[in-house]
Amino acid sequence: MEKGGEFRSEEAYLIVGIGNPGEAYRQTRHNMGFRVLESWLEALAGQWLEGAFHSRYARAALKGERFILLCPQTYMNLSGRAVKAAADSLRISTEKILVIHDDIDLDLGRVKVVRNGGPGGHKGVQSIIASLGVKDFTRVKVGIGRPRHGERVEDFVLGPFYEDELVTVDQVVRLAIRACEWFLLTGVEAAMNWTNCQNLAIKEEKS
Repeated sequence: MEKGGEFRSEEAYLIVGIGNPGEAYRQTRHNMGFRVLESWLEALAGQWLEGAFHSRYARAALKGERFILLCPQTYMNLSGRAVKAAADSLRISTEKILVIHDDIDLDLGRVKVVRNGGPGGHKGVQSIIASLGVKDFTRVKVGIGRPRHGERVEDFVLGPFYEDELVTVDQVVRLAIRACEWFLLTGVEAAMNWTNCQNLAIKEEKS
C-alpha cells in the first residue's frame, strides 16, 4: 500500500475526512469529516485498514472510479502530515484530492463544495495547505452552525450536537456523501452546482 497498492496514480482519487481520533471525539462537531467517511464506507461494505500514512484508510470504487478513503490519525492540527504522505506515496495529483471538514460559518443543514479556498480559520485545512504547499484542492465543507448558549467556539466544536439537531446531522452526512459522489463521477464544477444549492437547515416558523 505504501507504494501505491493496486492503484495506478492516474486512476486513484484521495478522499480525506479530517477529525480527531479516539472515542472521546467520535460524536463531536469537529469530527464531521470522519463521520461522513465512516458512513460512506459502511454503505460501500468496505473495511478500514491501518499501518500506512499515519491514518485509517480503505480502498473503494464507484462506477469504475477508484479511490482511497483516508482518516488521518495525527489529530486535526497535523492532518497535513497524513495527506502529504498518502498523496506522495500514491502519486495522486492535487486535482484528485478531496477534503471533507466541518465549517462553523455554515448553518447545520448546508454543505458546500469549494476549490482553491483559504483555511477560513480551520487548523486542519491550514495544516493540509501548509503540507501540500498548495490550496487548489477541492473541499466539502459541512456546516455545523454556531453556539446557541454562549459556549466558547473551542468548546462548541469539540462538543456533541444538540439533541434536536441529530436528525438533521444524519441527513447532512448523506448529503455530504452525495457531494463526494458527484465530485468523483461528474467533476468539481458539477459537484458545486448540485451541492451548493441544497439546504437542509431547520428554519423556525415565524408567527
